[in-house]
Amino acid sequence: MNPGDRNDSLLLDRYAEVTGPEVIHHLQQLAAPLKGAKVVHVNSTREGGGVAEIMRKLIPLKRALGIDASWEVIRGGAAFYECTKGFHNGLQGIRRPMSQSLLDEYEKVNAANAEELRGRLEEADFVVIHDPQPAPLLSHCTGRRGRWLWRCHIDASHPYRPVWKYLRQWLTPYDASIFSIPQFAQLLPHPQYIVAPSIDPLSEKNCDLPEEELEAVRHRFGLDPELPMILQVSRYDRFKDPLGVVQAYRLASKLTPLQLVLAGGGASDDPEGEAVLDEVRQAVAGDPRVKVLLLPADAHHTINALQRIADIVLQKSIREGFGLTVAEAMWKAKPVIGGDTGGIRLQVFDHYTGFLVRTPEGAALRIRYLLHRRELLREMGQRARRFVGENYLITRHLREYLAMMLGLQSGTEGRMELGL
Repeated sequence: MNPGDRNDSLLLDRYAEVTGPEVIHHLQQLAAPLKGAKVVHVNSTREGGGVAEIMRKLIPLKRALGIDASWEVIRGGAAFYECTKGFHNGLQGIRRPMSQSLLDEYEKVNAANAEELRGRLEEADFVVIHDPQPAPLLSHCTGRRGRWLWRCHIDASHPYRPVWKYLRQWLTPYDASIFSIPQFAQLLPHPQYIVAPSIDPLSEKNCDLPEEELEAVRHRFGLDPELPMILQVSRYDRFKDPLGVVQAYRLASKLTPLQLVLAGGGASDDPEGEAVLDEVRQAVAGDPRVKVLLLPADAHHTINALQRIADIVLQKSIREGFGLTVAEAMWKAKPVIGGDTGGIRLQVFDHYTGFLVRTPEGAALRIRYLLHRRELLREMGQRARRFVGENYLITRHLREYLAMMLGLQSGTEGRMELGL
Protein backbone atom coordinates (compact mmCIF):
# COMPACT_ATOMS: atom_id res chain seq x y z
CA MET A 1 0.00 0.00 0.00
CA ASN A 2 1.46 3.36 -1.00
CA PRO A 3 1.10 6.51 1.19
CA GLY A 4 -1.76 7.79 -0.94
CA ASP A 5 -3.67 4.57 -0.37
CA ARG A 6 -3.11 4.87 3.40
CA ASN A 7 -4.41 8.44 3.40
CA ASP A 8 -7.46 7.41 1.39
CA SER A 9 -8.17 4.56 3.78
CA LEU A 10 -7.83 6.87 6.79
CA LEU A 11 -10.26 9.37 5.24
CA LEU A 12 -12.86 6.69 4.61
CA ASP A 13 -12.35 5.30 8.12
CA ARG A 14 -13.07 8.74 9.61
CA TYR A 15 -16.40 8.91 7.79
CA ALA A 16 -17.20 5.36 8.84
CA GLU A 17 -16.95 6.48 12.48
CA VAL A 18 -19.86 8.88 11.84
CA THR A 19 -22.01 6.99 9.34
CA GLY A 20 -21.17 3.37 10.15
CA PRO A 21 -18.94 1.04 8.07
CA GLU A 22 -21.81 -0.29 5.98
CA VAL A 23 -22.33 3.14 4.38
CA ILE A 24 -18.67 3.31 3.31
CA HIS A 25 -18.76 -0.27 2.05
CA HIS A 26 -21.75 0.63 -0.13
CA LEU A 27 -19.86 3.62 -1.58
CA GLN A 28 -16.88 1.38 -2.38
CA GLN A 29 -19.14 -1.08 -4.19
CA LEU A 30 -20.73 1.69 -6.27
CA ALA A 31 -17.36 3.27 -7.08
CA ALA A 32 -15.63 0.05 -8.15
CA PRO A 33 -16.87 0.13 -11.80
CA LEU A 34 -15.90 3.84 -11.97
CA LYS A 35 -12.34 3.42 -10.72
CA GLY A 36 -9.95 5.58 -12.75
CA ALA A 37 -12.73 7.59 -14.40
CA LYS A 38 -11.85 11.25 -14.97
CA VAL A 39 -14.46 13.55 -13.41
CA VAL A 40 -14.16 17.35 -13.64
CA HIS A 41 -16.35 19.77 -11.70
CA VAL A 42 -16.49 23.42 -12.82
CA ASN A 43 -17.92 26.44 -11.01
CA SER A 44 -17.14 30.15 -10.70
CA THR A 45 -15.66 30.58 -7.21
CA ARG A 46 -13.36 28.63 -4.93
CA GLU A 47 -14.36 30.60 -1.81
CA GLY A 48 -17.78 31.60 -0.49
CA GLY A 49 -21.11 29.88 -1.01
CA GLY A 50 -22.38 26.35 -0.65
CA VAL A 51 -21.05 24.99 -3.97
CA ALA A 52 -17.45 25.70 -3.00
CA GLU A 53 -17.99 24.13 0.43
CA ILE A 54 -19.36 20.95 -1.11
CA MET A 55 -16.57 20.72 -3.69
CA ARG A 56 -13.84 20.96 -1.06
CA LYS A 57 -15.08 17.72 0.48
CA LEU A 58 -16.67 15.86 -2.43
CA ILE A 59 -13.49 15.87 -4.55
CA PRO A 60 -11.23 14.22 -1.90
CA LEU A 61 -13.90 11.61 -1.18
CA LYS A 62 -14.17 10.69 -4.86
CA ARG A 63 -10.39 10.40 -5.05
CA ALA A 64 -10.36 8.20 -1.96
CA LEU A 65 -12.71 5.85 -3.83
CA GLY A 66 -10.33 5.62 -6.80
CA ILE A 67 -12.00 8.20 -9.08
CA ASP A 68 -9.75 10.75 -10.80
CA ALA A 69 -11.76 13.80 -9.67
CA SER A 70 -10.70 17.44 -10.07
CA TRP A 71 -12.19 20.92 -9.61
CA GLU A 72 -11.78 23.83 -12.00
CA VAL A 73 -12.89 27.44 -11.47
CA ILE A 74 -13.61 29.87 -14.32
CA ARG A 75 -12.52 33.49 -14.06
CA GLY A 76 -14.23 36.69 -15.17
CA GLY A 77 -14.41 40.41 -14.51
CA ALA A 78 -16.99 42.68 -12.90
CA ALA A 79 -19.31 42.74 -15.93
CA PHE A 80 -19.31 38.93 -16.11
CA TYR A 81 -20.34 38.60 -12.46
CA GLU A 82 -22.93 41.33 -12.86
CA CYS A 83 -24.43 39.28 -15.68
CA THR A 84 -24.36 35.98 -13.80
CA LYS A 85 -25.86 37.58 -10.69
CA GLY A 86 -28.65 38.73 -13.02
CA PHE A 87 -29.08 35.12 -14.14
CA HIS A 88 -29.22 34.00 -10.51
CA ASN A 89 -31.89 36.58 -9.72
CA GLY A 90 -33.78 35.82 -12.92
CA LEU A 91 -33.89 32.09 -12.22
CA GLN A 92 -35.39 32.95 -8.84
CA GLY A 93 -38.14 35.01 -10.45
CA ILE A 94 -36.80 38.58 -10.48
CA ARG A 95 -38.03 40.32 -13.64
CA ARG A 96 -34.98 42.24 -14.81
CA PRO A 97 -33.99 42.33 -18.50
CA MET A 98 -30.35 41.60 -19.36
CA SER A 99 -28.51 44.00 -21.65
CA GLN A 100 -26.90 42.65 -24.79
CA SER A 101 -23.53 44.02 -23.70
CA LEU A 102 -23.64 41.91 -20.53
CA LEU A 103 -24.67 38.81 -22.47
CA ASP A 104 -21.82 39.42 -24.92
CA GLU A 105 -19.37 39.64 -22.00
CA TYR A 106 -20.77 36.41 -20.54
CA GLU A 107 -20.20 34.57 -23.80
CA LYS A 108 -16.76 36.12 -24.26
CA VAL A 109 -15.59 35.09 -20.79
CA ASN A 110 -16.79 31.53 -21.28
CA ALA A 111 -15.02 31.32 -24.64
CA ALA A 112 -11.77 32.50 -23.04
CA ASN A 113 -12.07 30.00 -20.17
CA ALA A 114 -12.85 27.22 -22.63
CA GLU A 115 -9.55 27.87 -24.38
CA GLU A 116 -7.72 27.28 -21.10
CA LEU A 117 -9.75 24.28 -19.92
CA ARG A 118 -10.61 22.54 -23.20
CA GLY A 119 -7.99 19.80 -22.96
CA ARG A 120 -9.02 18.71 -19.48
CA LEU A 121 -12.74 18.93 -20.25
CA GLU A 122 -12.67 17.10 -23.55
CA GLU A 123 -10.73 14.14 -22.17
CA ALA A 124 -12.92 13.74 -19.06
CA ASP A 125 -15.37 10.87 -18.68
CA PHE A 126 -17.78 13.13 -16.76
CA VAL A 127 -17.96 16.91 -16.57
CA VAL A 128 -20.25 18.53 -14.00
CA ILE A 129 -20.98 22.22 -14.68
CA HIS A 130 -22.36 24.07 -11.67
CA ASP A 131 -25.00 26.78 -12.14
CA PRO A 132 -25.28 29.29 -15.02
CA GLN A 133 -21.81 30.84 -14.85
CA PRO A 134 -19.91 28.17 -16.88
CA ALA A 135 -22.92 26.79 -18.81
CA PRO A 136 -21.64 27.72 -22.34
CA LEU A 137 -18.37 25.77 -21.91
CA LEU A 138 -19.93 22.71 -23.55
CA SER A 139 -20.51 24.62 -26.80
CA HIS A 140 -16.72 25.16 -27.08
CA CYS A 141 -15.76 21.53 -26.44
CA THR A 142 -16.79 19.89 -29.70
CA GLY A 143 -14.22 17.13 -29.24
CA ARG A 144 -15.60 15.91 -25.93
CA ARG A 145 -15.66 12.19 -25.28
CA GLY A 146 -17.44 12.06 -21.94
CA ARG A 147 -20.86 12.92 -20.57
CA TRP A 148 -21.70 16.44 -19.42
CA LEU A 149 -24.11 17.27 -16.61
CA TRP A 150 -25.49 20.66 -15.62
CA ARG A 151 -25.95 20.99 -11.86
CA CYS A 152 -28.43 23.70 -10.78
CA HIS A 153 -28.19 24.74 -7.11
CA ILE A 154 -30.74 27.55 -7.54
CA ASP A 155 -34.49 27.67 -6.94
CA ALA A 156 -35.51 27.73 -10.61
CA SER A 157 -39.13 26.81 -9.98
CA HIS A 158 -40.56 30.09 -11.39
CA PRO A 159 -37.85 31.70 -13.50
CA TYR A 160 -38.11 34.97 -15.38
CA ARG A 161 -38.83 33.47 -18.78
CA PRO A 162 -36.47 35.59 -20.95
CA VAL A 163 -33.54 34.59 -18.71
CA TRP A 164 -34.50 30.92 -18.81
CA LYS A 165 -34.99 31.03 -22.58
CA TYR A 166 -31.51 32.47 -23.04
CA LEU A 167 -29.84 29.94 -20.71
CA ARG A 168 -31.76 27.01 -22.14
CA GLN A 169 -29.91 27.27 -25.44
CA TRP A 170 -26.66 26.43 -23.61
CA LEU A 171 -28.24 23.69 -21.49
CA THR A 172 -30.13 21.73 -24.14
CA PRO A 173 -27.04 19.85 -25.47
CA TYR A 174 -26.10 18.48 -22.03
CA ASP A 175 -26.48 14.77 -21.36
CA ALA A 176 -28.38 15.34 -18.10
CA SER A 177 -29.34 17.96 -15.54
CA ILE A 178 -29.35 17.79 -11.75
CA PHE A 179 -31.70 19.76 -9.49
CA SER A 180 -31.98 19.86 -5.70
CA ILE A 181 -35.73 19.16 -5.51
CA PRO A 182 -38.33 18.18 -8.14
CA GLN A 183 -40.07 21.56 -7.99
CA PHE A 184 -36.93 23.31 -9.28
CA ALA A 185 -36.68 21.25 -12.47
CA GLN A 186 -37.44 22.78 -15.86
CA LEU A 187 -38.36 21.15 -19.15
CA LEU A 188 -35.18 20.01 -20.92
CA PRO A 189 -34.70 17.35 -23.62
CA HIS A 190 -32.53 15.03 -21.53
CA PRO A 191 -32.72 13.02 -18.27
CA GLN A 192 -33.06 15.01 -15.06
CA TYR A 193 -31.90 13.84 -11.66
CA ILE A 194 -32.81 15.01 -8.17
CA VAL A 195 -29.84 15.23 -5.79
CA ALA A 196 -30.12 17.30 -2.63
CA PRO A 197 -26.95 19.01 -1.34
CA SER A 198 -25.24 17.93 1.87
CA ILE A 199 -22.93 18.89 4.70
CA ASP A 200 -19.64 17.33 5.76
CA PRO A 201 -19.75 16.16 9.40
CA LEU A 202 -15.93 16.17 9.61
CA SER A 203 -15.38 19.70 8.32
CA GLU A 204 -14.17 22.57 10.48
CA LYS A 205 -17.66 24.01 10.30
CA ASN A 206 -19.35 20.88 11.67
CA CYS A 207 -16.87 19.06 13.91
CA ASP A 208 -17.23 19.06 17.69
CA LEU A 209 -15.63 22.01 19.50
CA PRO A 210 -14.39 22.27 23.09
CA GLU A 211 -16.25 24.56 25.49
CA GLU A 212 -13.24 26.87 25.82
CA GLU A 213 -13.42 27.63 22.09
CA LEU A 214 -17.09 28.55 22.42
CA GLU A 215 -16.25 30.84 25.32
CA ALA A 216 -13.49 32.49 23.29
CA VAL A 217 -15.95 33.29 20.50
CA ARG A 218 -18.45 34.71 23.01
CA HIS A 219 -15.74 36.98 24.39
CA ARG A 220 -14.42 37.96 20.96
CA PHE A 221 -17.78 39.30 19.78
CA GLY A 222 -19.02 40.61 23.11
CA LEU A 223 -21.95 38.21 23.42
CA ASP A 224 -23.90 38.18 26.67
CA PRO A 225 -23.96 34.63 28.12
CA GLU A 226 -27.09 35.51 30.11
CA LEU A 227 -29.20 36.48 27.08
CA PRO A 228 -30.78 34.03 24.62
CA MET A 229 -29.12 34.30 21.22
CA ILE A 230 -30.67 33.94 17.79
CA LEU A 231 -28.43 33.61 14.75
CA GLN A 232 -28.58 33.74 10.98
CA VAL A 233 -25.55 32.67 8.97
CA SER A 234 -25.67 33.57 5.28
CA ARG A 235 -24.25 35.74 2.56
CA TYR A 236 -25.56 39.29 2.64
CA ASP A 237 -28.11 38.72 -0.09
CA ARG A 238 -31.64 40.11 -0.37
CA PHE A 239 -32.99 36.62 -0.98
CA LYS A 240 -31.72 35.69 2.52
CA ASP A 241 -33.87 38.54 3.93
CA PRO A 242 -31.47 39.82 6.62
CA LEU A 243 -33.65 42.91 7.08
CA GLY A 244 -36.60 40.62 7.80
CA VAL A 245 -34.49 38.87 10.44
CA VAL A 246 -33.75 42.22 12.09
CA GLN A 247 -37.47 43.03 12.10
CA ALA A 248 -38.29 39.63 13.64
CA TYR A 249 -35.69 40.21 16.36
CA ARG A 250 -37.15 43.62 17.19
CA LEU A 251 -40.66 42.21 17.46
CA ALA A 252 -39.58 39.25 19.60
CA SER A 253 -37.34 41.33 21.89
CA LYS A 254 -40.23 43.59 22.89
CA LEU A 255 -41.47 40.81 25.16
CA THR A 256 -38.43 38.53 25.48
CA PRO A 257 -34.94 40.00 26.04
CA LEU A 258 -32.50 38.45 23.56
CA GLN A 259 -29.57 39.15 21.24
CA LEU A 260 -29.16 38.70 17.49
CA VAL A 261 -26.09 37.76 15.46
CA LEU A 262 -26.04 38.11 11.68
CA ALA A 263 -22.90 36.37 10.44
CA GLY A 264 -21.85 36.10 6.85
CA GLY A 265 -19.33 36.87 4.18
CA GLY A 266 -19.17 37.58 0.52
CA ALA A 267 -18.58 35.49 -2.56
CA SER A 268 -16.36 36.56 -5.44
CA ASP A 269 -19.18 35.98 -7.92
CA ASP A 270 -21.76 38.12 -6.01
CA PRO A 271 -21.37 41.85 -6.72
CA GLU A 272 -24.44 42.90 -4.65
CA GLY A 273 -23.23 41.73 -1.25
CA GLU A 274 -21.61 44.99 -0.13
CA ALA A 275 -24.76 47.03 -0.80
CA VAL A 276 -26.92 44.61 1.20
CA LEU A 277 -24.42 44.63 4.07
CA ASP A 278 -24.60 48.44 4.18
CA GLU A 279 -28.40 48.28 4.37
CA VAL A 280 -28.23 45.85 7.29
CA ARG A 281 -25.72 47.98 9.19
CA GLN A 282 -27.91 51.03 8.78
CA ALA A 283 -30.96 49.09 9.98
CA VAL A 284 -29.29 48.01 13.27
CA ALA A 285 -27.24 51.11 14.00
CA GLY A 286 -27.20 51.90 17.69
CA ASP A 287 -28.50 48.54 18.96
CA PRO A 288 -25.80 46.96 21.16
CA ARG A 289 -27.63 43.62 21.20
CA VAL A 290 -27.25 43.11 17.45
CA LYS A 291 -23.92 41.98 15.98
CA VAL A 292 -23.45 42.24 12.22
CA LEU A 293 -20.35 40.21 11.38
CA LEU A 294 -18.50 40.17 8.06
CA LEU A 295 -16.43 37.01 8.25
CA PRO A 296 -13.68 35.78 5.92
CA ALA A 297 -14.34 32.75 3.76
CA ASP A 298 -12.20 30.53 6.00
CA ALA A 299 -13.94 31.44 9.30
CA HIS A 300 -15.31 27.91 9.60
CA HIS A 301 -14.52 27.41 13.29
CA THR A 302 -16.09 30.76 14.13
CA ILE A 303 -19.33 29.87 12.32
CA ASN A 304 -19.30 26.44 13.96
CA ALA A 305 -18.96 28.04 17.39
CA LEU A 306 -21.68 30.63 16.75
CA GLN A 307 -24.11 27.91 15.66
CA ARG A 308 -23.35 25.93 18.82
CA ILE A 309 -23.72 28.99 21.06
CA ALA A 310 -27.06 30.01 19.52
CA ASP A 311 -30.32 28.99 21.13
CA ILE A 312 -32.22 29.20 17.83
CA VAL A 313 -30.95 29.49 14.26
CA LEU A 314 -32.85 31.34 11.55
CA GLN A 315 -32.68 31.02 7.79
CA LYS A 316 -35.47 33.37 6.81
CA SER A 317 -34.90 33.16 3.07
CA ILE A 318 -37.42 34.40 0.52
CA ARG A 319 -35.91 32.07 -2.12
CA GLU A 320 -33.50 29.26 -1.33
CA GLY A 321 -32.02 26.49 -3.42
CA PHE A 322 -31.31 24.35 -0.36
CA GLY A 323 -29.70 26.28 2.48
CA LEU A 324 -26.67 24.40 3.80
CA THR A 325 -26.67 26.53 6.95
CA VAL A 326 -30.00 24.94 7.86
CA ALA A 327 -28.50 21.44 7.82
CA GLU A 328 -25.38 22.70 9.63
CA ALA A 329 -27.44 24.13 12.47
CA MET A 330 -29.65 21.05 12.68
CA TRP A 331 -26.54 18.82 12.86
CA LYS A 332 -25.62 20.83 15.97
CA ALA A 333 -29.03 19.98 17.48
CA LYS A 334 -30.51 23.43 16.96
CA PRO A 335 -34.13 24.03 15.96
CA VAL A 336 -34.31 26.16 12.83
CA ILE A 337 -36.90 28.79 11.99
CA GLY A 338 -36.73 28.92 8.20
CA GLY A 339 -38.45 30.62 5.32
CA ASP A 340 -41.23 28.51 3.85
CA THR A 341 -39.52 28.17 0.50
CA GLY A 342 -37.39 25.95 -1.72
CA GLY A 343 -35.00 23.45 -0.20
CA ILE A 344 -35.62 24.66 3.35
CA ARG A 345 -38.89 22.72 3.20
CA LEU A 346 -36.89 19.52 2.72
CA GLN A 347 -35.11 20.05 6.03
CA VAL A 348 -37.43 21.92 8.37
CA PHE A 349 -40.56 19.93 9.18
CA ASP A 350 -42.99 22.31 10.84
CA HIS A 351 -43.35 21.65 14.58
CA TYR A 352 -40.89 18.71 14.36
CA THR A 353 -37.36 19.87 13.40
CA GLY A 354 -38.21 23.58 13.51
CA PHE A 355 -40.75 26.01 12.10
CA LEU A 356 -41.51 27.35 8.62
CA VAL A 357 -42.49 31.00 8.44
CA ARG A 358 -43.40 33.54 5.77
CA THR A 359 -43.20 36.85 7.63
CA PRO A 360 -41.08 38.60 10.29
CA GLU A 361 -44.12 38.48 12.55
CA GLY A 362 -44.32 34.71 12.17
CA ALA A 363 -40.61 34.35 12.91
CA ALA A 364 -40.92 36.52 16.03
CA LEU A 365 -43.85 34.43 17.28
CA ARG A 366 -41.87 31.18 16.88
CA ILE A 367 -38.78 32.67 18.56
CA ARG A 368 -40.79 33.58 21.65
CA TYR A 369 -42.63 30.23 21.57
CA LEU A 370 -39.39 28.22 21.70
CA LEU A 371 -37.58 30.40 24.21
CA HIS A 372 -40.46 29.92 26.65
CA ARG A 373 -40.51 26.12 26.10
CA ARG A 374 -36.93 25.04 26.70
CA GLU A 375 -37.65 21.32 26.88
CA LEU A 376 -39.41 21.43 23.51
CA LEU A 377 -36.51 23.45 22.10
CA ARG A 378 -34.06 20.72 23.13
CA GLU A 379 -36.26 17.88 21.84
CA MET A 380 -36.74 19.62 18.51
CA GLY A 381 -32.98 20.11 18.21
CA GLN A 382 -32.28 16.42 18.84
CA ARG A 383 -34.82 15.41 16.20
CA ALA A 384 -33.18 17.85 13.78
CA ARG A 385 -29.74 16.28 14.31
CA ARG A 386 -31.04 12.76 13.73
CA PHE A 387 -32.84 13.86 10.57
CA VAL A 388 -29.70 15.41 9.07
CA GLY A 389 -27.64 12.35 9.99
CA GLU A 390 -30.07 10.14 8.10
CA ASN A 391 -30.53 12.32 5.03
CA TYR A 392 -28.09 15.17 4.45
CA LEU A 393 -24.53 14.05 5.06
CA ILE A 394 -22.02 14.11 2.22
CA THR A 395 -21.87 10.30 2.05
CA ARG A 396 -25.51 10.24 0.89
CA HIS A 397 -24.73 12.98 -1.64
CA LEU A 398 -21.78 11.01 -3.00
CA ARG A 399 -23.81 7.80 -3.18
CA GLU A 400 -26.37 9.49 -5.42
CA TYR A 401 -23.67 10.98 -7.65
CA LEU A 402 -22.06 7.55 -8.06
CA ALA A 403 -25.40 5.90 -8.89
CA MET A 404 -26.15 8.62 -11.43
CA MET A 405 -22.75 8.25 -13.10
CA LEU A 406 -23.20 4.48 -13.31
CA GLY A 407 -26.62 4.96 -14.91
CA LEU A 408 -25.25 7.37 -17.50
CA GLN A 409 -22.29 5.13 -18.18
CA SER A 410 -24.46 2.08 -18.82
CA GLY A 411 -27.00 3.87 -21.00
CA THR A 412 -30.77 4.02 -20.65
CA GLU A 413 -31.28 0.34 -19.88
CA GLY A 414 -32.41 -0.08 -16.30
CA ARG A 415 -32.39 3.64 -15.53
CA MET A 416 -35.36 5.46 -14.10
CA GLU A 417 -35.86 8.91 -15.57
CA LEU A 418 -37.83 11.73 -14.03
CA GLY A 419 -40.79 12.55 -16.27
CA LEU A 420 -41.40 16.28 -16.51
